[in-house]
Formats: sequence, C-alpha cells, structure tokens
Amino acid sequence: MTGKGVDQSDERGYAAAPWWAELGAVGSAALIAFGALVAVWAFFRLPGTPENLAQGYYQAAKIAAIGLVMAGSALLGRRRARTAVTEDTSEREEGA
Repeated sequence: MTGKGVDQSDERGYAAAPWWAELGAVGSAALIAFGALVAVWAFFRLPGTPENLAQGYYQAAKIAAIGLVMAGSALLGRRRARTAVTEDTSEREEGA
C-alpha cells in the first residue's frame, strides 16, 4: 500500500494542556481550600461521607495535593519570569 490518498496533519484534536493547567495561583489556592473542606466534611461525617473514613481523607488529600503542586508551579513560573526580566534589564544596562 502506497498511502497516496491518506491525508496526514500534525494538528492534534485535543487541547495540549490538561484542564487544571490554566487555574494559576488563585485556582490552586481554591483547590487547597476545597481539599480542606472535604477533610472537614469527612471528619464530621456529614451526608455523602464514605463509610470508610480513610477513603474520605484520601480524596481530600488528593485534592489538596493537586492544589499544592499547582501553587508551587505557578509561583515557580512567576519567579522564573521575574528573574528573566531582571536579567534582561541588566543586560540592557551593561550594553548602554
């Protein structure tokens, strides 16, 4: 088979980043708070809490962990951007 009639494109049919990649620092803080709320919900055994409390705490920890990783990534990205701008301005001053 020669494949003459096959169209190939490099375009992807899906988004390049996951849904949570665009949340930023504020969204990650909201996820951390939501994880804490889920933990409190499980602690007080409110309606919807799993019978096994460890499962409720595990779900809360997953939510909070995603928020913590996102917060660290967002803050690290800001720091890198700030460092790049500082280095750029220092290069301009040295060149002038």
